[in-house]
Amino acid sequence: MIDNINVRVYACVVKDKKVLTLFEEYAGEPLMKFPGGGLEYGEGLIDCLKREFEEELNVHIEIVEHLYTQEDFLVSRFKDNEQLLTIYYIVKIVNEEDFIILDPCIEKIDWIEINTKENPFSLPVDKIVFEKLKEKFL
Repeated sequence: MIDNINVRVYACVVKDKKVLTLFEEYAGEPLMKFPGGGLEYGEGLIDCLKREFEEELNVHIEIVEHLYTQEDFLVSRFKDNEQLLTIYYIVKIVNEEDFIILDPCIEKIDWIEINTKENPFSLPVDKIVFEKLKEKFL
């Protein structure tokens, strides 16, 4: 039974037709994902995204535009009782020279080519967003 909702806010940082991705382990499973995280009570979407970038990567961002909001019902891959709602923005890093991984859960970062045949993401909404990035930037 679904009795919880988890709102997630993510960012697509695109540079030279590559998108920034994070690699981390979650619930014992390796994940490649976009930067971002969970909305906290009393927090707006943009504030959440800015906080996540500051906490995890030591940088400030500017929102370029909204890219995608998940439209279908989705149960969390990690919690059976939890519904997910994910929102994605295209952002620009303001102080790239200060970029450093602060979150010990992040194993590494990479810039993934958008111009690739195969979709490299495993999370279902990330897959959709990657295809939208291809439409927008290629």
